[in-house]
Amino acid sequence: MARTARRPHLVAAIVSHGVSPFELSVACEVFGLDRKELVDPWYELRVCAAVEPPVRAKSSNGMTIDTPYRLDDVDQADTVVIPMWNVDDVPAAELVDALRAAHARGARILSFCSGAFLLAHAGLLDGRRATTHWMYAGLLRERFPAVAVEPDVLYVVDGNVMTSAGTAAAIDLCLYLVRSDHGAEVANAVARRMVVPPHRDGGQAQYIQAPVPVCAEDDPLRATLDWALEHLDEPLTVEALARRAATSPRTYARRFVAVTGTTPLQWLLRQRVVLAQRLLEVTDEPVERIATRCGFGTSAGMRVHFQRQVGTSPMAYRRTFQATSAAQEGAAVSA
Repeated sequence: MARTARRPHLVAAIVSHGVSPFELSVACEVFGLDRKELVDPWYELRVCAAVEPPVRAKSSNGMTIDTPYRLDDVDQADTVVIPMWNVDDVPAAELVDALRAAHARGARILSFCSGAFLLAHAGLLDGRRATTHWMYAGLLRERFPAVAVEPDVLYVVDGNVMTSAGTAAAIDLCLYLVRSDHGAEVANAVARRMVVPPHRDGGQAQYIQAPVPVCAEDDPLRATLDWALEHLDEPLTVEALARRAATSPRTYARRFVAVTGTTPLQWLLRQRVVLAQRLLEVTDEPVERIATRCGFGTSAGMRVHFQRQVGTSPMAYRRTFQATSAAQEGAAVSA
């Protein structure tokens, strides 16, 4: 008796005006290309328009997307992908209903970057862990307090609802799904085709900028912050900073929290890690020397704080960002 062919796993990527071409292309690359030489059948991808096409992409070159699929086609999907969402937009009721219905029947729901805001509007993140691009993490937490926002990770899997951080983290989440569905060997093969790592160490904490708080010119706190940044290799204390500001340690600490949102010691620790990141990127100094220059004292002490804040080890961070810098320099030379 002839064996009945298996139905492909159907993936529906929902697009609205302002969709990011990059995030959508990640879903198209991973799920939309026929890779039956790896797994037969492979996924089937349908780009479903939540508005009447053509859908205007988020770009300045007039790019539009046309597709025969609409929200009705989401009813058949095994996995639903939200490539992104404008954080200030309120979704139409039809779109929210389509997402809730897909979730209720057990479909996997994925968001890339700011797509988490659409899932939050639909109530699918209530009581769940989730992430988004680090630039929007605070806003997601503020607008949707029922969501347990994790700003430092590349992606979060909470049951059948999955969220990823900015841009390239969409690749990490998609490869995780391929690995879950078909095993590490298949996921590694897809990663090699895409010329990306099958798994990245650390989270998006290593990409977050940590600017110095802006203070008024005559604010005593400003002078102490500038001075502290130039003396991170020294054993700085709240008492020492307060003396430079000509105030008591208690008053200084209270003012510091009001301006920066954190304590003086936590701020110093963060700035030491930031300096270590910069030195790991642009110098070949040994970790022991960098630890001394940043005020950690020992390389072991630096590793503990670096891992805690950046989510990866100093040496892994150096390998990633020095390799990135070298590639950029090579591209510039080639150009």
